[in-house]
Amino acid sequence: MHPVDPLHLHFNPNQMIVLNMAMAFLMFSVALDVKFSDFRKVVDFPQSVGVGLLAQYLVFPLLTLGIIAVFQPPVSVAMGMVLVSMCPSGNMTNFLVHFAKANVPLSVTLNAIIILTATFITPAGFLFWSKFIPDSEALRQSFEIKFLDMALIIIELIVVPLLLGIWLHERKPEFVAGIRVWVQRISLLIFFSILVLALLGNSDNLVQYLGFIFLIVAVHNAVALSNGYLLGKLFRLPKLDRRTLAFEGGVHNTALGLLLIFKFFGGLGGMALIAAWWGIWDLVTGMGLAWWWRRN
Repeated sequence: MHPVDPLHLHFNPNQMIVLNMAMAFLMFSVALDVKFSDFRKVVDFPQSVGVGLLAQYLVFPLLTLGIIAVFQPPVSVAMGMVLVSMCPSGNMTNFLVHFAKANVPLSVTLNAIIILTATFITPAGFLFWSKFIPDSEALRQSFEIKFLDMALIIIELIVVPLLLGIWLHERKPEFVAGIRVWVQRISLLIFFSILVLALLGNSDNLVQYLGFIFLIVAVHNAVALSNGYLLGKLFRLPKLDRRTLAFEGGVHNTALGLLLIFKFFGGLGGMALIAAWWGIWDLVTGMGLAWWWRRN
């Protein structure tokens, strides 16, 4: 067993309450850009939506297992990679797609579908794909991971705030227009704070393993961003749709990943380090790519 596998990062009960509230607020802020009518827009670009879901839920988990086979990371790190691959699109995707001048309606529709289906897909996908991690059986059996418990947490902290935000957007559009910018700015600040708290509270462990974590996250994230774009190119989708799929398939809600790790895996070291650093690196590469495509 690798030294990082039995490592557990610290997050006390009070911090968990704050993390839960922050996650709900993040999802509420995302919903202020969404209307129920956006779900019907799938008829405008059904192939692009289908390719996006294929990239997110099938191709990327398979590529993740391929990266694990090549790098052979510690089991807890590999489990963190699989969990990240099953987390829904991040709260930054709509902004990044807009900044990159790609297909914003496609981004809004696909993001909403992915977030809502995460109730089932995230726990079910993790429980399924993690079985293919070499030598993971003992570590997986040391935790009592129940699909229903994970699904309920996702409903409470993602689906309910999302539906509340969509409902408010539909019923009070003028009010939402007035608060949207500030709510989303505050949500980004909260998102960064979650990641920083997770990292700073465990700075010794971060310093010890950062070199390896940095490399594997960089490769994993590059594959994630390339996945949607190249799959879109394979299916001959329009360029702006391909760019949108790059963000939808490459940006993941690792704050949700951290919450699940601290809730169900006792802050398992390798998993938490992967999720926390992924969240920071994700934004760096996402903004860099959006800036490049905006200029080109």
